[in-house]
Amino acid sequence: MLESSPSRLSAPATGLDVRPFRALTYRQQDPEHLARVSSPAYDLVTPAGRDRLAGTDPHNVVRLILPVAEHGADRTGDPVVSSAELAAATLRRWQEEGVLVRDEKPALWLYEMRPPGGGAPTVGWLGAVALPSPGSSAVLPHEDTYPVAVEGRRALLAATGTDLEPIVLAHDPEPEVAGLSETVREGQPTMTVRDADGVGHRLWRVTDRPVLDRLTAALARTGAVIADGHHRFAAARANERLRASGSRQDRVLALLTPMGPGGLRVDPIHRVVPELDLDAAVRAAATGFQVMEVPTGGAGTDDAVHRWLATPGEHGFLVTDGARVVRLTDPSGDVLAAVPSEAPPAWRGLDVVLAHHGLLDLLWRRPDDPDSVLIAHSVEEALRLAADRAGVALLLRAPSPSDVAAVARAGARMPRKSTLFVPKPRTGLVLRPLTD
Repeated sequence: MLESSPSRLSAPATGLDVRPFRALTYRQQDPEHLARVSSPAYDLVTPAGRDRLAGTDPHNVVRLILPVAEHGADRTGDPVVSSAELAAATLRRWQEEGVLVRDEKPALWLYEMRPPGGGAPTVGWLGAVALPSPGSSAVLPHEDTYPVAVEGRRALLAATGTDLEPIVLAHDPEPEVAGLSETVREGQPTMTVRDADGVGHRLWRVTDRPVLDRLTAALARTGAVIADGHHRFAAARANERLRASGSRQDRVLALLTPMGPGGLRVDPIHRVVPELDLDAAVRAAATGFQVMEVPTGGAGTDDAVHRWLATPGEHGFLVTDGARVVRLTDPSGDVLAAVPSEAPPAWRGLDVVLAHHGLLDLLWRRPDDPDSVLIAHSVEEALRLAADRAGVALLLRAPSPSDVAAVARAGARMPRKSTLFVPKPRTGLVLRPLTD
């Protein structure tokens, strides 16, 4: 769980500005239908997964969040319709056909995610959060973004005029928010669905004005760190600037979860370097790290890797091609010097920072772009990508939740895709049109 800090992330004067909104939802809301038409977050969907989801139901939301542009028959192969325009046309058609319907009343939505097999659920609130003014610390990012990805999300937002999936914020603990959440959960949920990983999702639409007033006032006493959705947050910022909205303050759909109990946990995100032989990778790494072969034994590579990932308190990385596993520790002075010294200590001490500056950049000479360094959200995905692309997987432990908060408070940014906050809300259950 994301740990709380003895001091709040922001002063009350710069707290979260959360408002109810008139949601756009699927008219048919039985659990089986919602399972067919909803999706994981766009950045967790592989091309094969996208095709599978699109084939599950003609109205699966993946057709909106990951639209496939139609191409013409001319020699250029340029799209006849851009992917963003295609998503906008699809969204309009679904509303005209009554597949998606707009709520009459503004609401906030309580959202519960319960892990398979029991365990403590994660609970949060879906709301329209004001994009903070310049200099505000109400919402603090902690990761870098990739401009091409930001522009893709901005174009989709501008074309559809709709927040298609929420970002996720981890806010300061606030007893009144927790109390209201528990009271609402005693009632009958508006929606329920179980995803492919067995996570149970339950949502309550809340329109009661006294409850909404108490909740928004309580959240205004908190600040938050972006746990998931840095590119969508940056896209909303960019869209706000381009719309020249004047005095009107734009908002973004967000799931607000508490730090500490009832909140999120952090899983690692790994890297894959294509077309890099393991022996060549190890030779280069050995000029700046201590290198040690990791015995895999009869259990295989996966077991050795998962044992290492589950062992806290150590620094270093694993490099593997799926057959052999090598551990890198004890960076040299040259490697440490590759990390910018002017950065705050909370940032300089992160494994993911040392991996990017000391290993990927200095020793392997790989630029940090999506073609040169691939992202994998699980060990299995990393090993598969490494095999498919004749490369190596660079496996990292997750930063601690307190590290994430410290970096955000220091105004620094981790490398892109450094953290995987889980569980994830299901995309497609609640959409937010930008117009009231």
